[in-house]
Amino acid sequence: MARRSRHPVNVKLIDEAPLGARIADRVTGYLGSWRFIIIQTVIVGLWLAGNLYLLSKPFDPYPFILLNLAFSTQAAYSAPLILLAGNRASLRDRMTLEHAAAEADIEDDQNRELLKGNREILKRVEGLEKRILDLESSILAALNQGGHTPQA
Repeated sequence: MARRSRHPVNVKLIDEAPLGARIADRVTGYLGSWRFIIIQTVIVGLWLAGNLYLLSKPFDPYPFILLNLAFSTQAAYSAPLILLAGNRASLRDRMTLEHAAAEADIEDDQNRELLKGNREILKRVEGLEKRILDLESSILAALNQGGHTPQA
């Protein structure tokens, strides 16, 4: 069962990728692994050992033309796949940056709205403080006129 991505960039580039692009990603992922390097080194070592063992009648005499042909064929297929995967990586990076920029724009808009709301709240608090001070002043004035002096 395939795992579905959540991030919109991954959905576009992984889940909705054409078959060729998915194959290129998997092949280049394997070609760039230690497992591939070790396996290829073992194969080349066995190839050379086999030719040395069969020195009287080697299946690929020096300068190892068949081995060179195998490497050339491998390079001929690997290079375009690597370029395709590299182009997809560049596209993924660009899409990720565009998505991050769009998210940042949304966050900036939200921050502006929050700041605007905070300013309005502060204006109302200032108005309430002014009304409280006015009420205190009028209460003190009324108490002073009635002959009552507030005790400290």
